[in-house]
Amino acid sequence: MNEVSANMISRGERPLAVIPVNGTYLLGIYQGSLSKYDILIRYRQKEQDHWSRLRTPKHIHWAVDVLIKHYSEPTETDSLLDHLLSVWSITQPMTSEQARQELLNQKHLLEIVDAEAKHYPRLASKGEYSVKFLILIARLLMAQEKTNNPNAFMFKNLLEQLKKHRNIFEIVSTATYR
Repeated sequence: MNEVSANMISRGERPLAVIPVNGTYLLGIYQGSLSKYDILIRYRQKEQDHWSRLRTPKHIHWAVDVLIKHYSEPTETDSLLDHLLSVWSITQPMTSEQARQELLNQKHLLEIVDAEAKHYPRLASKGEYSVKFLILIARLLMAQEKTNNPNAFMFKNLLEQLKKHRNIFEIVSTATYR
């Protein structure tokens, strides 16, 4: 096991995959407990000269960052949301180990996310998270949600609420739904 993977051990569990993002984040994908192909996502963020504790990305954190980006760059943020809604529509649940391995193929996944992030350069310096990290988390959350419930709609609803960007209370309610 290399140093990066060792740095991502969570509750004694080794990640299925570790994806470094921009030298700023280490994203670990773990076996989840909700279904056979469920994934659990955790990350560490570079903070000056050390890595943060392991964190689990929450829909609300993701949404707040998109709102911050929208405040500065509404047109480009809406374009990103439109793109993610189209990704949502084609995202398939993972129904085999092969499908999960294809999703977790670090090189292929980062190539896709890199290409997508390049369409939103004005969002790069806005908010806490990089566009690349937001897209990567979004893709993984979509796959996770659809794997655990093929009829799921929470992330889609969140994207639609953010696209409307009118009512902060509805956005928070959608992002924190349990």
